[in-house]
Amino acid sequence: VQLVESGGGLVQPGGSLRLSCAASGFTFSSAVMSWYRQAPGKERELVAAINSGSSSTNYLDSVKGRFIISRDNAKNTVDLQMNSLKSEVTAVYYCNAVRTSWGKRYDYWGQGTQVTVSS
Repeated sequence: VQLVESGGGLVQPGGSLRLSCAASGFTFSSAVMSWYRQAPGKERELVAAINSGSSSTNYLDSVKGRFIISRDNAKNTVDLQMNSLKSEVTAVYYCNAVRTSWGKRYDYWGQGTQVTVSS
């Protein structure tokens, strides 16, 4: 199983970034996909999640209206469009996949991509 994030970097406040996660090694279309972030000295937190059919999404309150999560089950990718960025979103962003099989939960994580918002 592999989750490979890309798209992180340095951006000025008010700017935008698009993160992408390429998945392989499992049935992507059956998994709930999420983006988490972890800032220095803080716990990892859920930023956005999307269900397998893209019919339901969930966002951290502080990013609602500015971030959009989307997925392409044909390409096995999940993206996070981040707009109107503020310095407080600086963190390492992780792609996460959760699938269940025979009542057992499987969690997969990417290696993370750094997002830095600074002038």
